[in-house]
Amino acid sequence: MTLKTLRLSCFVLFPCLLLGGCTPLVRPPGPERVEPQLHKAHFVATDGAVLPVRSWLPKSGDVKAVIVALHGFNDYSNAFAMPGRYLSEHGIALYAYDQRGFGNSPGRGLWAGMDAYVDDLRQFTRLVGKNHPGRPLYVLGESMGGAVAIVAMTSERPPMADGIILSAPAVWGRDTMPWYQRALLSITVSTVPWLQLTGESLGILPSDNIEMLRGLGRDPLVIKETRVDTIYGLVNLMDEALARVDKLNKDVLVLYGERDQVIPKEPVSVMLKKLSKTGSARVALYEQGYHLLLRDLGAAKPWADILAWVADSSKPLPSGADRRNMLAFLKD
Repeated sequence: MTLKTLRLSCFVLFPCLLLGGCTPLVRPPGPERVEPQLHKAHFVATDGAVLPVRSWLPKSGDVKAVIVALHGFNDYSNAFAMPGRYLSEHGIALYAYDQRGFGNSPGRGLWAGMDAYVDDLRQFTRLVGKNHPGRPLYVLGESMGGAVAIVAMTSERPPMADGIILSAPAVWGRDTMPWYQRALLSITVSTVPWLQLTGESLGILPSDNIEMLRGLGRDPLVIKETRVDTIYGLVNLMDEALARVDKLNKDVLVLYGERDQVIPKEPVSVMLKKLSKTGSARVALYEQGYHLLLRDLGAAKPWADILAWVADSSKPLPSGADRRNMLAFLKD
């Protein structure tokens, strides 16, 4: 948060307190009124919301496996264009949709609520599975999408998936945040939930692929300014994901770049320790990897690792990233 933002927070704090506090805005789905439908370019949820869809399918039509992909915070389904093309060339069909509040979906910039993201994933996965009967199906979540995937797969009615792939999952829960960050979020969401913030002053580099980052900066569908109450919703989601991760009962592939400047190492270490108890997780640590692993300059390595893991989750990954010293990583 910038000094300007802090000053504005103080300016509006007193009147908001007089009014009894401000309420975070959530834009949940409407009542169920239609059967969910999957079309080539969009997905219709049960409340009638239309969510844009992108897909990358093998040209031969011979689909070996299917991946449903969830994009990260402020991003949208086009995030998977690079891995989608690669995987489709190797017989893997990849589907992605703009989650509510992001891309061209309804309620742009507003948080839809944890249940909404989970329900959409469940519906979408079921419809994609119907299009490819008998083919193994996996859920791939990048950053925030990883948190949604964890919460969905540990819910009472999990999506019908054979495994889960977590790329730099957003598991930065409150327990692993400094006290001042927790306090600042609590104050601002109670006083100025409508305030829009940017991350420009943070100096974070999400990838070493600078040309790709410039493209994101020019892309009008990538959100550049974020409401405080939307950040609050994300933190609640990350809390829940970190708390539930040890309840995953499917095969799990975790991909994490050791140069990730977005999701710190501490919450990832906590997550990996919890996952180690399940005995069903394979962890790949990329020494030169950043947060946007699947779009980094070295993205070909995690792409090939995903392909190999989907083919046989019991075998070592071709990059060797799963053989990096896990104990040393957890101790650092």
